[in-house]
Amino acid sequence: MLTFGGLHAQELPYKSLLKAPENYSAANVIARMVDGLGYRFYWASEGLKAEDLSFGPEGEGRDIQQTTKHIYDLCLLVLQSVDKGAEVEEPGEDFEELRAETLKVLYATSLKLRELSDKDMETLSFRGMPLWYMINGPIADAVYHTGQIVLLRRMAGNPMNPNVNVLTGVNR
Repeated sequence: MLTFGGLHAQELPYKSLLKAPENYSAANVIARMVDGLGYRFYWASEGLKAEDLSFGPEGEGRDIQQTTKHIYDLCLLVLQSVDKGAEVEEPGEDFEELRAETLKVLYATSLKLRELSDKDMETLSFRGMPLWYMINGPIADAVYHTGQIVLLRRMAGNPMNPNVNVLTGVNR
C-alpha cells in the first residue's frame, strides 16, 4: 500500500494534532504552528457538502471552494520555502482532492521542518526575506482563511463539528 510520510494513502493527516516536538527550536515552533493550522483546516473542511462549496459573500468575496484553493496556495508557499526540492502535483477542481492535497502539503511541511537544525533555519528565507515573514504572512493568512471557512459553513447551515478542541488537538 502506498504511504505518504508514514500515512496510508487513504488516510489524511491532522484528524488529530501531531505529537508535539520534544524540544523548542525555531523549526519546531514553526512546525507546531503548521500542525495547528492542519488540525484546524482538517475540521473546518471536514463534512462540507457540494452545496456548501459555492457559499460565500455576494460580490467580490471568495466562496468556500475558492477560499480553500487560496489556503492551498498559501500552504504550498510555506512548503516551498522550507523545502526547495518539494515536488507536488497541482490538485484539480475536485474539492476532496484539493482538501487532501492541502493537508498533505501541511504534513510534508511539518515533517521537513522537524528535520531542520537551527543552522539550517538560518539559511532559509521566504521570498528573500527572513522567515518571520512566512509566519505573519502565509501561515497567519491561512489560519485566518480557515476561520472564514468555519464562519461561512456555519452561515450555510452546516456548522463544524462542535467536539473539535483546537487547544488539545483531540476531539472531545
